[in-house]
Amino acid sequence: MNIFGPKELMEDVILAGRCTGCGACVDICPYFGSHMGKTAMLFPCTIARGRCFASCPRAEVDLDLLSEKTFGAPYAEVPVGSHRKIFVSRSGARIGNANYQAGGTVSALLSFVLEKGIIDAAVLVDRQEGLPRPRRITEPQEVLSCASSSFAAVPVISELNRAVRDGYRRIGTVATPCQAVAAALIRINPLNEDEFINPLSFIIGLFCTWALDLRSMTALFSGRGLDLRSVIRCDVPPPPAEKFEIVTGGGKHDIPLQEVRDLTSPACAWCPDMTSEFADVSVGMLEGSAGKNILIIRTPFGEEIAEKAREERYIVLDEIPPEQLRNLERAAAAKKRRALLKLKKEGLLNTAGKGKRACFRLRPEILEKLIG
Repeated sequence: MNIFGPKELMEDVILAGRCTGCGACVDICPYFGSHMGKTAMLFPCTIARGRCFASCPRAEVDLDLLSEKTFGAPYAEVPVGSHRKIFVSRSGARIGNANYQAGGTVSALLSFVLEKGIIDAAVLVDRQEGLPRPRRITEPQEVLSCASSSFAAVPVISELNRAVRDGYRRIGTVATPCQAVAAALIRINPLNEDEFINPLSFIIGLFCTWALDLRSMTALFSGRGLDLRSVIRCDVPPPPAEKFEIVTGGGKHDIPLQEVRDLTSPACAWCPDMTSEFADVSVGMLEGSAGKNILIIRTPFGEEIAEKAREERYIVLDEIPPEQLRNLERAAAAKKRRALLKLKKEGLLNTAGKGKRACFRLRPEILEKLIG
């Protein structure tokens, strides 16, 4: 991997508007901080090669190398990324009925790995005064308090960094695609540190097509006269609804979806990943079925966890209908193609030459297949 330092990270990612706010560069040293979805350098740093750059999901990410380290094979032209199996899923009888968003698969899997001692902490997203914030939990009963979608760029990896600093070494997390890339980069020990111990035991990835900057989200809510402290959750119903739902203590409020899309973080335009391809398992909504999820099994460990959770009735797994699978593949392929074409046009793929750095690197023949 081509690894540089904070100076190059500032130039290539933060000042260039490509920062996703994932928090990978925060809380590993005193030099970077995050506030309201924005990342900033707090103090100058001249280190030549840093973990901040090495774990950034928008700085010289070698997709072939990351795939080799994660799956044992180079990056492939599969729309949903490397995987072993795909199911329709939902929470099982062991979990019972709860106020889940969608099918409850994420909450069920987290409850399972915490109850069985497979992880000793999980980094999730909760709400504080209505705004999404990263939160570390250590008990299964805490899972449900974080069981909702935020649709916001939250520095989840910064809390993961804090958990590592506090001595946790079997951490689970729920991550959007950019956060999952950062977590996967941390896992592979990019700086080849001799005493490195992989702190990430289980990564659950979420399907994601866009996220809101926290400042934009605040303006959106305030402009509608909504009290942020009363926000319970947000949701995007399946087509043809074309609306963004905000649920507060006072009821449900609908906003035209296009109005929300216009506030999307600019960094989302460079993201070629809809399904969190570098997680152990990935979970998304099953279109047209409010109480069910799509579950993508990616790694052998992810398959082991899913199978044991099924056996102990934490989750229920069913075959995915062919048409639903085709819809998923079409949507993932379209997002990948749009982002890769933008990256190529702007000279951010496989960039060569002195002083030139890439956002992503992958084999040219695979790139051509993906962009058609």
